[in-house]
Amino acid sequence: MIPSPASPPEAGRSASELLDDLVEQFPGEKVSVGALIDQLDSRAHGVLLLVLALPMCIPNVPGISTIFGVLMLAPALQMVFGSRRLVLPKRVREWEVDATALRRTLQMATPTLKRLEYLIKPRLSVLTRFPLTIGVGLQTLLMALILILPIPFANWPPGMTVAMTALALLQRDGILMLITIPAAAASVASVYLGTRVGIAVINNLIEWGQSLLAGFS
Repeated sequence: MIPSPASPPEAGRSASELLDDLVEQFPGEKVSVGALIDQLDSRAHGVLLLVLALPMCIPNVPGISTIFGVLMLAPALQMVFGSRRLVLPKRVREWEVDATALRRTLQMATPTLKRLEYLIKPRLSVLTRFPLTIGVGLQTLLMALILILPIPFANWPPGMTVAMTALALLQRDGILMLITIPAAAASVASVYLGTRVGIAVINNLIEWGQSLLAGFS
């Protein structure tokens, strides 16, 4: 029998309240992935995805999209297979992230989240439950793969998509879950455009270099 995804963490508590609690859990300079997973695992996939997605939405947290994209693969696959627990290799659990940057990201995002939460409420909750979460997991898997790719300016759209997905899971908001579909499409489009721009820039640099060398010959 396939288990259904975990139920919303600490019923009655908002996502912003859960993030406020999380900020206080890691007072040091570094936090291991294992410690972060252990703290969040009992609070459902939604909180973990939200924590991983928020740094992608804040411009001043550089260099972690690949790591956090890899970490998103786990909850995405768990949703596809309907599993409650997150199981990661020991080597991945030992990875460390900057706890200061993580706290700063959560603190920056929480005020905006509090202003938005009154719009997010339980409705069409069947769209946030298994087996429909198989599709949600596949969509999140695609967003995670986009974040892993080194494409300039392509982190924000998939990061926002995953953040919306996380909030929809946490608050059982099926309307918000439906909105993630066009958001995911926009993320794919951003990858295409980012790739085209990157290729065009590289080609222009190559042509400029060749013309420069030709001028000296």
